[in-house]
Amino acid sequence: MSLFDKFKNKKNKEEKGLMEPENMFVPSELPLAEQGETEKLETPEMEKVSPEPEKVQTEALKKEDDPLNFVERMKKSLSKTRENFTGKIEALIKNNRSLDDDFWEDVEDILIQADCGMKVTMNLVEKMKQTAKKNKIKESSQVLNIMQEEIANIIGRESMVINWAASGPTIIMVVGVNGVGKTTSIAKLAYRYKKEGRKVLLAAADTFRAAAIDQLQIWADRVGVDMIKHQEKADPGAVVFDALSAAEARKADILIIDTAGRLQNKVNLMNEIGKIRRIIERERPDAPHEVLLVLDATTGQNAVSQAQVFLEVSGITGIVLTKLDGTAKGGIVLALAQELNIPLKYVGIGEGLEDLRDFSPTVFAKALMYSDKAALEN
Repeated sequence: MSLFDKFKNKKNKEEKGLMEPENMFVPSELPLAEQGETEKLETPEMEKVSPEPEKVQTEALKKEDDPLNFVERMKKSLSKTRENFTGKIEALIKNNRSLDDDFWEDVEDILIQADCGMKVTMNLVEKMKQTAKKNKIKESSQVLNIMQEEIANIIGRESMVINWAASGPTIIMVVGVNGVGKTTSIAKLAYRYKKEGRKVLLAAADTFRAAAIDQLQIWADRVGVDMIKHQEKADPGAVVFDALSAAEARKADILIIDTAGRLQNKVNLMNEIGKIRRIIERERPDAPHEVLLVLDATTGQNAVSQAQVFLEVSGITGIVLTKLDGTAKGGIVLALAQELNIPLKYVGIGEGLEDLRDFSPTVFAKALMYSDKAALEN
């Protein structure tokens, strides 16, 4: 039975909503070995088609455009991290009124447990100490305000927008290992841009897995955008070439290119992504305009290792961080910001297509340090 038949048989089952699949595989390092079995990762579950899609999209747009709604959603998405991070800091403050060495050592331990990383932890604690000394703060109760300010300083950038092409289609390469939510992130980006009134075209350049092509096609159909694809094992470069030509001919505003995330070794990964970049640069000297790396927040410090590899082979311009709502290790945001200096452009705060949002350092810092649990539950 084909993949499409399996989804077709699910159509009459109880509606489950658009969900980003569970992270059944947590990549530990690159390179990753090819595996023969068909992956269940990133496979979208089918749901009943709404009889009023325009109404649904309009309501979703209103929700996304509401700043207060976004802040509340960010608070909820960081609930696990906040419990592991702010909750422990608050407990520490209750038991330690003075800012002595033991207090700061305990703060370091909490930061490391939240996957902030050693470099970020030492830097953050040192800056907090300096601020406390400068302002003659001796009470631990004032530490949370200092920490929120310093966290915002470490992340250091306001929301970073996409680099749009001056003319012609904006070309966006999307890279990342399989299992991080790459396919669903592409779908969410396409949904977002289409909702903004832009004409979107997808390119299935991960030809090493038939499932990757099929999954992206399903999402393209659901979102309502066109996709350029070849057969499994086809030359990814040929797919990209055809996609570039199609984007120009169809007057697309955006071309989003999916790429392979699991090749046999790092050399193959470098060669494949390098080849795709060369084809894009040959056809469009000003492109790619963006190379977005998709990372899974639940993998913690391993996300930093992945980013370092892809930064080397693809020249990353921005990060899409998925599954932030499913981890207690949200400190990885700080580690990515300080260790890699790559702007975090989008963050996944839920399972719906509309739940890929612009990342705001200010909102993140406030939501992370938020402590009014009663208000959060309402």
